[in-house]
Amino acid sequence: MTQREYLKQTAATRAERLRWWQEARFGMFVHWGLYSQLGRHEWVMNRERIPVREYEKLADTWHPKERPAREWARLARQAGMKYLVMTTKHHEGFCLWDTQQTDYNAVKRGPGRDLVREYVEACREFGLKVGFYYSLMDWHHPDGALCASDKAARRRFLDFTQGCVRELCSNYGRIDILWYDVSWPLRSPEEWESVKMNAMARELQPHIIINNRSQLDEDFGTPEEQVTAAEAGRAWEACMTFNGSWGYMPIAPDWHSVREVLDMLRTAAAGQGNLLLNIGPKPDGSAPEEAVERLTAVGQWIAQNGEALYGQVDRVKDGLDWMVTGNWTVKGNTAYYWCTRWPGQELALGGLLTQVKKASLLARGESIAFEQTKNRLVLKGLPESNPDKIAGVSVIKLEFDAPPRQVLGAGCVVL
Repeated sequence: MTQREYLKQTAATRAERLRWWQEARFGMFVHWGLYSQLGRHEWVMNRERIPVREYEKLADTWHPKERPAREWARLARQAGMKYLVMTTKHHEGFCLWDTQQTDYNAVKRGPGRDLVREYVEACREFGLKVGFYYSLMDWHHPDGALCASDKAARRRFLDFTQGCVRELCSNYGRIDILWYDVSWPLRSPEEWESVKMNAMARELQPHIIINNRSQLDEDFGTPEEQVTAAEAGRAWEACMTFNGSWGYMPIAPDWHSVREVLDMLRTAAAGQGNLLLNIGPKPDGSAPEEAVERLTAVGQWIAQNGEALYGQVDRVKDGLDWMVTGNWTVKGNTAYYWCTRWPGQELALGGLLTQVKKASLLARGESIAFEQTKNRLVLKGLPESNPDKIAGVSVIKLEFDAPPRQVLGAGCVVL
């Protein structure tokens, strides 16, 4: 099958396969591997130039506690997340499952068990969709770099890579997401045999969705460390660290606040995208306390305001403009104003050209009195201070008689 034929075939079923994912909106990324023991970033092997033979010793000293993935899955569900994506093999090359491709794996070395299977079982226990991250780049495999210049090495490395992907797509029941990363050192999808590899994955998992990091324009884009919307009609998911490191790194002080996580979620939803937020468990598998604290609060907020986030949303920039006191998500004839700078008892929103039928505080369901003129909506009788005590983000639900439209521009109103 040619690349063009393959992409045409996958495009034909894309909307149906993506539907659950686009409505889910929020997922947990889990980076966990040998690097977690060092606590100095998941790139520590490369950045500190640790020799392979020295780094390999970490495989025998890694002894996670019993079934930590249940903790992640429980936390994800409490946080309002709908799916998880875990690193089955990161750049370091250590495989977390019972692979036949190499003895450098969690069953044959320190952990002594299949950590991927435990993860899958935890996801299913807590009703979460299952995603597998797989790094194409491999610092441990002897052909991982040599494959760029040696044809025999490339064949060996591609056989290894395809064998790993086949196992992951064959041994664990239904898998919902295949999340590739870093297609170094090969320079094209032809060199990676990406069509062959991904077609195999789709044959084994017909409903799977695949990201764009095998050098093919697959189901969704993956902006990293920036919540930036793709062009209209293109599915996308912003993958974000919680503290600047994907792997466990206790020396990283700058954790995103609850408010910042909610802002990322709103921005993703407003652009018809998803947020995949990483936790980086400790070596024993425990989730960092900072992540638990923040995600628990995020979940409490979503439990009250999730209507503004989940499901089929519209692109905000197609009808609504930015505001000083907050910003929008929108579904059909309903707009949700995420107010982050509470103005007091009155809130004015300019430029709304569509007639408001009803205004209310989403979390409480309380109606809000309002006056609307041709170019101005004034909400009246609001609480003196922000009623949201979790993060200071109150959502005002505005129900219109048509899809809302707002025109402001840079000029002033002439009366």
